[in-house]
Amino acid sequence: MTRRAVLASALATLAGACSPLAALNALGPRDRNAGRIARDLPYGDDPRQKLDLYAPRDRSGPLPTLVFFYGGGWDSGVRGHYGWAAQALAAQGFLVAVPDYRLVPQVRFPAFIEDAARATARVGDLAAAHGGDPARLGVLGHSAGAHLALMIALDRRYMAAVERPALIRAAAGLAGPYEFLPFNVSSSINAFGRAPDPTLTQPVTFARADAPPIWLGHGTADVVVHAEDTEILRDRLTAVGAPVEAKLYPGLDHADLISTFSPLFRNKAPVLAEVSDFFRRRLGQS
Repeated sequence: MTRRAVLASALATLAGACSPLAALNALGPRDRNAGRIARDLPYGDDPRQKLDLYAPRDRSGPLPTLVFFYGGGWDSGVRGHYGWAAQALAAQGFLVAVPDYRLVPQVRFPAFIEDAARATARVGDLAAAHGGDPARLGVLGHSAGAHLALMIALDRRYMAAVERPALIRAAAGLAGPYEFLPFNVSSSINAFGRAPDPTLTQPVTFARADAPPIWLGHGTADVVVHAEDTEILRDRLTAVGAPVEAKLYPGLDHADLISTFSPLFRNKAPVLAEVSDFFRRRLGQS
């Protein structure tokens, strides 16, 4: 049995006890030319309001900076399980922050989006001291994390509330939910069901011509969040003249969009290369 097959088998076994994406953190191979450079940096008083930073091991000059939000249906997730994804992005030449954020049932909408904005503002403050360039900052996320990234990129109120309205220069979403009304599954009901105006929970509501450049990726085999969400947001942004790029990946499912960041599955699709290329073009090569 090949090393790849052994790892894949071990991942499948461990997936019975925890998230397959968390299993990648425990067992999967990593990009060796990047690593964590800071941990447990606070951006608020709650124990969940902390972040870690990753960077290339060999770096010179200020790096374009990314804030990555993991998914988990707004009710689960731990930043420590996504070190492999942050390391993959950092190896592409970025300073990368991975924040935790408060989750359901501790909070409901809009608290987790407010956390995303606060974390992003804090990264803007920290970037220069850790080799990053806060003037070239982008946000991205997977699944519910993509929802957070696109909400703070499109709805001006969140970054304005942390006094950094122009901080986000580009945004990307992987397998994100952007138009999911009415709320008809437990995760969205629990997270957003109390919102006085449900339309204000949806990224598509805030499509605007002066949005930062946006990249959207989705797998055609995704049955958790259908690719239609990406197509709807792409079309809405295009209609108002916003700069948007979208890529549909044939045969990829919901977890694939982020698992392809791992060296173990990177040959399934060039998601990491393409989202990294987007940020290099939009934020500038270091």
